[in-house]
Amino acid sequence: MTKETVFVVDGEEGVRSAVTRLLDSLGIETRCFASPGEFLALPPPDCPHCLVLEVRLVGLSGLDLQQELLKSGRQVPTVFITAHGDVRTSVRAMKAGAVDFLQKPFNEQELLDAITLALRLDSQARTRQAEKAVVESRLRKLSPREMDVFRLVVTGFANKLIAARLGITEKTVKAHRGQVMRKMQVQSLADLVRLAERLNSADDNFGRSPTGPKSGGF
Repeated sequence: MTKETVFVVDGEEGVRSAVTRLLDSLGIETRCFASPGEFLALPPPDCPHCLVLEVRLVGLSGLDLQQELLKSGRQVPTVFITAHGDVRTSVRAMKAGAVDFLQKPFNEQELLDAITLALRLDSQARTRQAEKAVVESRLRKLSPREMDVFRLVVTGFANKLIAARLGITEKTVKAHRGQVMRKMQVQSLADLVRLAERLNSADDNFGRSPTGPKSGGF
């Protein structure tokens, strides 16, 4: 599965068919499920995707499925469609990250707009994750001392201060800094800082100072 895909979880066959026909007309792949369990049994797809989800379902509710996905670390942009919505339910869904909450019978254009937004959000998230993976692969090539220098350089420390902080000479700092630039495949300090910003949400170990924890990532 490589193309954008919309997963529809709804107990009503008529709704599943209507959404499928609508998206087929635009060349968007659709996969339908009658229950949350069927959807959860599917391996996470490796393509931009979103979820069109009814609130009332057999077994888990749509809101429960949304929470299950969040607990498992799956950020799936979700569009709720339901004939049983109320303000409390819609607020709960939106607070948990739903893209939209539409009442049945839904307006086709509103549904298409919501799905288009959901797919774009997922595609953007996947691009960011791929970029972060590339940066992290480069980061793993740094030696422990190069990592120390990297953290201090992107925090704004000058070579002289880095040398004092790490107990090494400025000449050694410059040598490590050159290796950091080479291994991280950047040409300027600005480029290095931008890479560091991509890693601010990565593992906590990347955001620790060589002399102890430091708030605010790098």
